[in-house]
Amino acid sequence: MTKNRKFLKLSLSALLLTGIMGACKDEFLELDPVGVYTLQSLTNKKGVEGMLIAAYAALDGRPETQTTGSTNWVWGSVAADDANKGTEPSDFNSINPVELYQQTAGGEVGSKWRGVVDGIGMANQVLRSVKEATDISAADAARIEGEARFLRAFFHMEGRKVFGLGFPWIPETAIQTEDYRAITNQVEIWPQIEADFKFAQDNLPGTQPEVGRANKWAAAAFLGKAMMFQAKYAEALTLLNDVIANGTTAKGVKYALNANFGDNFRIATKNSAETVFAIQYAINTGAGNNSLANYEQNLNFPHGSGDKPGGCCGFFQPSQALVNSYMTDATTGLPTFNPLTTNGVNSDYQVTSSQPFTPYAGTLDPRLDHTVGRRGIQYLDWGPHPGQDWIRQVTNGGPYSPKKNVHTRAELAGGTAGTGDWGQPANALSFPVMRYSDVLLLAAEAEAQAGSLANAVTLVNTVRARAGSQATIDGLTKVGTSTSGPIANYKVNEYPAFGSKEDAMRAIMEERKLELAMEGHRKFDLVRWGIAAETLNAYAAFEKTYIPKFVNAQFTKGQDEYMPVPEGVIATSRTKEGTFNLKQNPGY
Repeated sequence: MTKNRKFLKLSLSALLLTGIMGACKDEFLELDPVGVYTLQSLTNKKGVEGMLIAAYAALDGRPETQTTGSTNWVWGSVAADDANKGTEPSDFNSINPVELYQQTAGGEVGSKWRGVVDGIGMANQVLRSVKEATDISAADAARIEGEARFLRAFFHMEGRKVFGLGFPWIPETAIQTEDYRAITNQVEIWPQIEADFKFAQDNLPGTQPEVGRANKWAAAAFLGKAMMFQAKYAEALTLLNDVIANGTTAKGVKYALNANFGDNFRIATKNSAETVFAIQYAINTGAGNNSLANYEQNLNFPHGSGDKPGGCCGFFQPSQALVNSYMTDATTGLPTFNPLTTNGVNSDYQVTSSQPFTPYAGTLDPRLDHTVGRRGIQYLDWGPHPGQDWIRQVTNGGPYSPKKNVHTRAELAGGTAGTGDWGQPANALSFPVMRYSDVLLLAAEAEAQAGSLANAVTLVNTVRARAGSQATIDGLTKVGTSTSGPIANYKVNEYPAFGSKEDAMRAIMEERKLELAMEGHRKFDLVRWGIAAETLNAYAAFEKTYIPKFVNAQFTKGQDEYMPVPEGVIATSRTKEGTFNLKQNPGY
């Protein structure tokens, strides 16, 4: 960790995020050449606002690897039972240990750690500079500090979720190398995270001039979620109920579920009433190689050449266990709660695209086909998924494709999607780090734990009712055929009254999986519920019947809930006495 976390390594490309956020006018981009900035030249309103935009830019993890940012497709989904890494074993093989619970203190954990620390460093620099600038009004200073502290809390929360107590609190007073060396870990940082989110809630406005900025309601929602991670259910419920009753987007639109679940994942409807906070992307802005596009997910598209979405690179393939989770009871319309069944949704595993295949005829939750690309089912507006022609190596990743992050043919034709410098898919689809449905389900959980079971079922059914209405929504109806109607046999009904807290939690846990699949939440939920080891070991035992590599997967309770502290980070904490202020997590 070098001085200032090399904050001033920020290049013009980072500051160009003003093109996404709209936070600064074009003249702000008329800067000196890269590399000649000084803190003195940036310690004014224009400079501080630019540094704040750069802190937002850190959300996507650039310029580290595609595993670094805040989508957590690796750390929250591949590390759980949402998805396999996909592609081939040798491609980006540093992810392999993550999906098999064999992670060591090297590899991709270093990229994630650096990305989080860089985001914190940028937020801290804003906090230092806003106090030194003399041309910023008190109102603007409070708003800037609120946004910077929101981001600092967000990045620390990322570190806490991934690395547990191994991730330290990094204060704004950490400037020199020696300051970083003195930082210690293995102490709880949730109190500091809470304090920053609370400051942001109290000092940010309800509306913002740009949709990508955090507002007071986003801060309140994340504060509530931070409390849920600590099982502070009553306190969380008060906050979450306030967000539900009064919360608005940065545009001032009251939070609500989109009528169409799929609108959360379309470019024309991004930053909707359901968006609490999102990572912003843009293309065709003049930034070289579409470098402001969906960097972190640019590998996560169907593979192969020709008329297909993306063409590269076959990563992030949904698991069979996830697909089976969307089966519903033909009579009740409720989940079957049996994802590890051998009588699940049939797939075209090792059935070539030229061979006949009939999709599953049983009843399903329609969110499956907004989340997963599967053989014979309409894939956005690209036509029916053809199966193996879009799969890079079925024996390593399975037969399914991701869907929520993929652009449509119409979006490509309309200029909101394209390619990057080496031909990788690029699009302007923002990534919803928190959706309103997440808030509703967190509130349902808090009600089940510390409130009313009647309120809990109402909240869960608010989310489930939207799912049940999707069968005739555009995108899940037959296209280009002589028959009309849904593209699969969809049936979703609402839950009856919960008879106990245990019944409520079973339903809420399942609903979070179905609603938020492939969005980077799953492992963190399993860990905070205390069921990661048993859930993921059972998953690996099941998945190995399809994907042979899982024969080597074994989740160790008390260790694999969190990733190891990177070796190099511990080495930098060496004191003059030869001891290390940063300690390794248990088991590594």
